[in-house]
Amino acid sequence: MREQHPFKWRRFQADIILLCVRWYLRYSLSYRDLEEIMLERRLQVDHTTIYRWVQCYAPELDRCCRPHLKLTTDSWRVDETYIKVKKEWVYLYRAVDSGGKTLDFFLSSTRDAHTAKHFLLKTLAASYTTEPRVINVDKNAAYPKVFNELKAEELLPRSSQLRQVKYLNNLIEQDHRFIKRLTKPGMGFFSFETANRTLQGYELMNMLRKGQMQGVRKGVVLQKIVSLSK
Repeated sequence: MREQHPFKWRRFQADIILLCVRWYLRYSLSYRDLEEIMLERRLQVDHTTIYRWVQCYAPELDRCCRPHLKLTTDSWRVDETYIKVKKEWVYLYRAVDSGGKTLDFFLSSTRDAHTAKHFLLKTLAASYTTEPRVINVDKNAAYPKVFNELKAEELLPRSSQLRQVKYLNNLIEQDHRFIKRLTKPGMGFFSFETANRTLQGYELMNMLRKGQMQGVRKGVVLQKIVSLSK
């Protein structure tokens, strides 16, 4: 059965939809900001329509682009930050490699060993990540327990090391700022589902901004995204 074109039956052309989605996911803009920007270009697009586009196409773009990401290094930096969902603070687990390339993310209402293990397993399963030679974390007591469990289950190489050295995580703490800056115009999310969908787009655009996609220079992404989504 032939897969349906993702832009079929849409009122606007694919490049206009992707432009709005990309701008929202890349820059600190609200949906109403984008509505105004489009109106200045003689395109009347309601902010709720742009919201629906983001919810629909952020996961789709993530699905299309992830198989084309470059391999990361074997030195990981793992940390958590906070974002608001339903007016409550929740935990956003994130990881980058020694070169600052994004590995993965995981949103959770809890910060414990079970969540840390789930996140590390998700990151290990990604096709573009390399088995870690070393994982650097903060002083969260959950990580040594999870690290030993994964080694015992032979899901991590025996040679892998865990380091709890705070200053080595400055790299990922700086990287958090890009994501946090994007969440501010919307003042949080209304549900975990919408948060996850939007964060998929935020993280993907962050990867593209860093030049993590094969055959795409930094800042030159729209044409590649359009071609992958067709």
